[in-house]
Amino acid sequence: MRGHATPPETTGTFLPDVRATRANIGGWAQLSVVQYFVAEAAVIEAWAGPEPYSRATGFISDLGAASCGVYEDRAVCSPLHVLMNASFVVQGLALILGAVFLTAGLLCVAARPGVHAQRFHATTADKEPRTRVLAKPWIMAVAIRILTGVSGGGTVIVGLVPEDVGSPWHFAGALMFFIGGGFALLLLGILWFRQTPMSWFIAACGSLCIGALIIGGITGMEVPQPGTLERLMGYPVTIGLAAAGLVIAQRVRTVRKANRLRQR
Repeated sequence: MRGHATPPETTGTFLPDVRATRANIGGWAQLSVVQYFVAEAAVIEAWAGPEPYSRATGFISDLGAASCGVYEDRAVCSPLHVLMNASFVVQGLALILGAVFLTAGLLCVAARPGVHAQRFHATTADKEPRTRVLAKPWIMAVAIRILTGVSGGGTVIVGLVPEDVGSPWHFAGALMFFIGGGFALLLLGILWFRQTPMSWFIAACGSLCIGALIIGGITGMEVPQPGTLERLMGYPVTIGLAAAGLVIAQRVRTVRKANRLRQR
């Protein structure tokens, strides 16, 4: 969570080093999660079950099932399950990279060029000396990093532990991905509110994920189209975090390009 700092001020403001290599890696890592949709399409095309795979009724995890057979009353057979599970792991590692490399300071200013990040602000109680407390945007940015890391860790677990191996870790990993990703997007949308039009889209993705997750919990996924409901939990997380990565990657690119022009 450290950045390149100007001389410290009492309020703890500083200018994060947007040009840092870690910022570039973090932004593009989050953007790279869209590879999931390519992998999913290829795995669905190779599906060998008795019935064609349907995104409306088929669970995402069925595509990663390691064996052909009947699983919870569903006939599953995914010859490219290794590709699907590898895609889950790659997606998760990309989110973890984003959580590690994108500092809280960078997240605070990624959508508002030229503005200093504020880690602390001063408060004054009655006849008490001024004290420094963490600023709300900084706290939100740290929470976003943690939730993104949780989401990434969850989808790594999903990829390493297919649904048909009989382990509860697969379900736990899926919940980590949905909950962590959904709330990370909600907080990011609030953090970037009125700073970029993308904030509305990111917040909408988070709201859609959490709303679908609540419906799934209430109904136990006993709905006419469980595949659609599950995708309303998962797709918005992937799309929303990729959109956030795009905002950050564009900011880093713009700053680096401006810096190169100044050096000429």
